[in-house]
Amino acid sequence: MKILAFESTCDETAAAIVEDGRKILTDQIFSQADLHAVYGGVVPEIASRCHVESISILAQKAIDAAGISRSELDAVAVSYAPGLIGAVLVGVNFAKACALALNLPLIPVHHIRGHIAANYLAYPELEPPFLCLAISGGNTILVDVRGYTDMKIIGATRDDAAGECFDKTARVLGLPYPGGKPIDMLAQGGDDTKYQFPIAHVDGSPYDMSFSGLKTAVINLAHNAEQKGEELDRAGLAASFTKAVSDSLVPRTVAAARALGYGRMVVAGGVAANSRIRTDFQKAAEKEGFQLFIPPLKLCGDNGAMIGAQAYYEYLAGNLAGSDLNAYATMEI
Repeated sequence: MKILAFESTCDETAAAIVEDGRKILTDQIFSQADLHAVYGGVVPEIASRCHVESISILAQKAIDAAGISRSELDAVAVSYAPGLIGAVLVGVNFAKACALALNLPLIPVHHIRGHIAANYLAYPELEPPFLCLAISGGNTILVDVRGYTDMKIIGATRDDAAGECFDKTARVLGLPYPGGKPIDMLAQGGDDTKYQFPIAHVDGSPYDMSFSGLKTAVINLAHNAEQKGEELDRAGLAASFTKAVSDSLVPRTVAAARALGYGRMVVAGGVAANSRIRTDFQKAAEKEGFQLFIPPLKLCGDNGAMIGAQAYYEYLAGNLAGSDLNAYATMEI
């Protein structure tokens, strides 16, 4: 089954063709990162307009790159929630038009379910059940994946997402947007014990997290140093900050997997590209005797292939949509 899938929830426009939920025939992505860098973050109106300009071009490029005709497509899929509402609307409306014009079924896909499904593309042997930590610029959640379409959140951040903290910390350090990769590179030569940052705990909710205090601590540290005329150890700050994020994520994920009795841990989302977090998860998995699944870097960020992968299982479960499909800024997984 060949599915044409679209992703437009934030600042990447993507069109991919995925076969049977496991094989990428093509994955075309247009990143707007350079356009938003001057503002230090995503500007929703600019993002929406760029999606409008590029999505039809990417759709045709995907079909051409896959070496197939439109008649060989079996379904159209789209990420319909959550995300920047204007951006999501572009993808949803274009996907509806494609499905109508090609007389194909339309499959709605939750964006975070797509991130989880990126691991099915990287690891054909992976099947539910398993525990997944989904970490990105807008989400930080622990998901009990009982089946391909049966999922339950067992822990989440109470405030800021981990990825948002990376972007804010990068701004404090004078690094470009998006901040994940620049912080990762800067931290490579830093002392992760240079600065002590808080790791929040939520009473009565052992799997919930909070990153607002960490973000505030970084900002206060930088401001205090500036007021006193002291020089910040930028590499040390980047390394210490990354350690604090990892120390908040990894133990909770391990504890949740152990409590659920799963021998498999899955990590997904843009923050999963961070080298320190990947290394800490690998060490934890080896210590616990768990299998660890983290997608390659190209599948960590937003892409269309992950939407096509999850769409296959949504289709098998009968989760289809009509021309009344709407876009949503927020939605539970």
